[in-house]
Amino acid sequence: MAAAALGQIWARKLLPVPWPLCGPRRYASSNFKAADLQLQLTQKPHKKPDPSKPLVFGKTFTDHMLMVEWNEEKGWGQPRIQPFQNLMLHPACSAIHYSQQLFEGMKAFRGSDQRVRLFRPWLNMDRMLCSALRLCLPSFDKAELLECIRRLVEVDKDWVPASTGTSLYVRPVFIGNEPSLGVSPPTQALLYVILCPVGTYFPGDAVSPVSLLADPTFIRAWVGGVGNYKLGGNYGPTVFVQLEAKRKGCEQVLWLYGPDQQLTEVGTMNIFIYWTHEDGVLELVTPPLDGVILPGVVRQSLLDLAQTWGEFRVVERKITMKEMLRALEEGRVREVFGSGTACQVCPVHQILYQGKHLHIPTMENGPELVLRFQKELKAIQYGTRAHEWMFPV
Repeated sequence: MAAAALGQIWARKLLPVPWPLCGPRRYASSNFKAADLQLQLTQKPHKKPDPSKPLVFGKTFTDHMLMVEWNEEKGWGQPRIQPFQNLMLHPACSAIHYSQQLFEGMKAFRGSDQRVRLFRPWLNMDRMLCSALRLCLPSFDKAELLECIRRLVEVDKDWVPASTGTSLYVRPVFIGNEPSLGVSPPTQALLYVILCPVGTYFPGDAVSPVSLLADPTFIRAWVGGVGNYKLGGNYGPTVFVQLEAKRKGCEQVLWLYGPDQQLTEVGTMNIFIYWTHEDGVLELVTPPLDGVILPGVVRQSLLDLAQTWGEFRVVERKITMKEMLRALEEGRVREVFGSGTACQVCPVHQILYQGKHLHIPTMENGPELVLRFQKELKAIQYGTRAHEWMFPV
């Protein structure tokens, strides 16, 4: 795609940005260009997965990867697509020692017309740049990176699964590569992108609900912290709590925050509640982007879809456990669900809180809204409904 055409698409997509970019741009004058992209095709292509067998998330990788290096003296180097391979890192690499590392997650879908398209990737580019600036990693041109990613997916397009519910998971990674034990902005950095064909989150057409552990002694993020950035350091510490949830018979964690126990996220997903509010109005509510919540791409998409329907109130507002308990007692809760790139929309049927199992009537109510969102997203992502959210490869 010509750079000018891509720039026009980019201008249309970027306004309005659903979450603000942050901080000064570091070394913004030095940017890599997709026009300089070098291509080295593998001489040893891997065998593609058997389409009759299920794909395990994150275990299978395609033949190629995108790599761009940066250093303080020379700026960005030439981007290159090369055979998938291991990284060579200095033992004092700052990403390893001080978690100067971020990542993104997005998907490419093969439509019913066999065309491959990315789902709202400009939102991922916005979020990735915001995360980079927060870590004092160098700035980059979002349009140029997106074009490089498009080229990578184009090279490995035969790896994009064809069946409904499957996709190609795209994982950009950006790390500080400072060969020093000093805690400071890195003078070297590495940006790379890898691809994974992935299967459907739920088997067949089933929609399986999850149960949640809500324990206020565990906190995922806090005001003034980095919970609204997609940093690797936000995820490693949650594994312990996830194991605690499983030990108590739950699949995921409902993260609470503050003395009023605000509902923030579900595992690695954003949370939504579909209920009749105390004022008697039917509404869909999700916590606001106040610095604690990750600005999810699917989260934004559900809000956008619901706003276009105009059938119920759609709000971003703080929700507390006290409000949730009262709504459950009064029978006002219809559905609770999480949203994320992996599962799209995931229903919740139970919350373990203070030793009590709270039943959530999501499945008894259809789940009408969960299934509607899933149907709408599937139609957009797999091309049965033309939509501006899809970026052609």
